[in-house]
Amino acid sequence: MSENETVQSLSDLKELTGGAPAAAEAGVVAETPVAPAAPPAPLREQELDAQGRAYATGRRKDAVARVWIKPGSGKVTVNGRDQEVYFARPTLRLVINQPFQVADREGQYDVTCTVNGGGLSGQAGAVKHGIAQALSKFEPALRGAVKAAGFLTRDSRVVERKKYGRAKARRSFQFSKR
Repeated sequence: MSENETVQSLSDLKELTGGAPAAAEAGVVAETPVAPAAPPAPLREQELDAQGRAYATGRRKDAVARVWIKPGSGKVTVNGRDQEVYFARPTLRLVINQPFQVADREGQYDVTCTVNGGGLSGQAGAVKHGIAQALSKFEPALRGAVKAAGFLTRDSRVVERKKYGRAKARRSFQFSKR
């Protein structure tokens, strides 16, 4: 058979493969080769704005952060101030840098963000969420590592609301016997 002829029947296929063993004709099925594993999911496209930055929104508790990242020296600016000034506690700065540590990209991106609502802890969590989202948009190959660390998922835990007839969400008023 020539190369441009199509296979019409099983006998044509047998001729192409060089003849099947006699066991196959007797009804015994030979081991079939295992199909290769499914190819990995295709990478998403890089999403950049006109200035070459990746933008994402991060949320945590009542805080919302708008985050832009671009290649640079690792400077983080929050609401126009340096991260050491805005997030004075080292633990909050550690939270912000977690996505870069997981992706091995520490000191390679400049981060500019505006954050409002909530307290400092919620704002740091929102900035972390936004940085992780923007990082996966800037470098789609990093999405797997950042997602495995759980940084792309919005932390949905919020404060439970106060109920009527109670002092707080679950705390009841002090019982008085007399």
